[in-house]
Amino acid sequence: QVQLAESGGGLLQAGGSLRLSCAASGRTFSNRAMGWFRQAPGKERDFVAAINWNSNSITYADSVKGRFAISRDNAKNTLYLQMNSLKPEDTAVYYCAARSSSNIALYIGSYDYWGQGTQVTVSS
Repeated sequence: QVQLAESGGGLLQAGGSLRLSCAASGRTFSNRAMGWFRQAPGKERDFVAAINWNSNSITYADSVKGRFAISRDNAKNTLYLQMNSLKPEDTAVYYCAARSSSNIALYIGSYDYWGQGTQVTVSS
């Protein structure tokens, strides 16, 4: 089992920045691909960003490309999402997720473990 715990969410104004963290415990973190997803009220959970086990492969949803940056620190068992130039449409609960594979994936069904989520609210 892998336990994931997100932190860093909050309420802020449009144009601001926020960094989310996801602390992993349990089975090995360093050989797993990781991802961030988000879910706005009344909508499906959508892909945001993903990173492979050694950070050599990273991909983003078009809606966040150029504004968000995913990274990981395998020594600290922690995944990050730096979010800049935030917009009201970024408002959502943000979830981190872990795969059993080391390879990157965009599909929600490819992820085996999920955190409880952290709320990000961006006001206009």
